[in-house]
Amino acid sequence: MTMLFEAIASWHASSFATRSSDEAWDVVAALPGMVVRLLGTLDDGYGIEGGIAVHRTAEVEGGATLKGPLIVGPNCRVAAGSLLRGGCWLDGGCVVGPGTEVKSTIMFRGSRLAHFNFVGDSILGQDVNLEAGAIIANYRNELRDPHLRLTYRGELIEAPVLKFGALVGDGCRIGANAVVAPGAILAAGTVVPRLGLIDQRPPS
Repeated sequence: MTMLFEAIASWHASSFATRSSDEAWDVVAALPGMVVRLLGTLDDGYGIEGGIAVHRTAEVEGGATLKGPLIVGPNCRVAAGSLLRGGCWLDGGCVVGPGTEVKSTIMFRGSRLAHFNFVGDSILGQDVNLEAGAIIANYRNELRDPHLRLTYRGELIEAPVLKFGALVGDGCRIGANAVVAPGAILAAGTVVPRLGLIDQRPPS
């Protein structure tokens, strides 16, 4: 299923494409350890303290909560009231808006979370935009068996994984108050309308 990463043009040149057998859900599960290792490779453009690296050109507003391991890249903006936790990596020019929570997530260059978003256990490609209130959920608490099952391009994909949000391809647009249900793959350029629902889990 490594074809899933075709939705993100810069994936194979990134530090996260370490094993060709890794799937998106394997990557996010291993993300805290991967971010810890990347902390040791950063140059002096970063200030590093307590497992948290923030590039000196990034802006972190007062009232933001940062929990390591975490890397915030050049020219990012992390707004007041946001929470980053569980092992996150932000490429250059990313925005995490007010009241937004990001957990165990990779954000590639120029991706933006407007405000009051939740993004959990996910991989966002370049130039992804979530409008206000849009959610990428990471766990199916309504099911007796919440393990990963999804249909992508007509193929059923299953994995013994409890928490996975989405792989969101380059240039996707997710409208205000939309929900991406756990275990989704969005092709590059996908547009999710405001109040929309993306749920790729087949009926049981």
